[in-house]
Amino acid sequence: MSLFAGTALLLSGLFSIFLGVTGIARDHLFSPAGYAFRFDLTAWGWIHLVVGVVLVIAGVGVFADQRWGRGAGVAVAGISLVTQFMFIPYYPAWSISVMTLDLLVMWSLSRLHA
Repeated sequence: MSLFAGTALLLSGLFSIFLGVTGIARDHLFSPAGYAFRFDLTAWGWIHLVVGVVLVIAGVGVFADQRWGRGAGVAVAGISLVTQFMFIPYYPAWSISVMTLDLLVMWSLSRLHA
């Protein structure tokens, strides 16, 4: 279970990093009509980049079988889930896919025994 969780954390982190870099470099790529949580897309890029880096760090902690890695993984996957939910109007297919991955991470890490 921890192998899956660590891999999923790293994958979710890399996806968030890619999305963040795209948002920073090409913020005109995403453009929804009126949206309540509308931020500057460069800001969204930075948010996803930071969340992605923290997801990768938590994934490394899970692979290293560190207790903090599991707790950090659940917390950061939850944060990633919320940020992806808020990003749905910009890129729905991507956001829903990463949200699913984040939910699986949270489920698998919460099922691990100490």
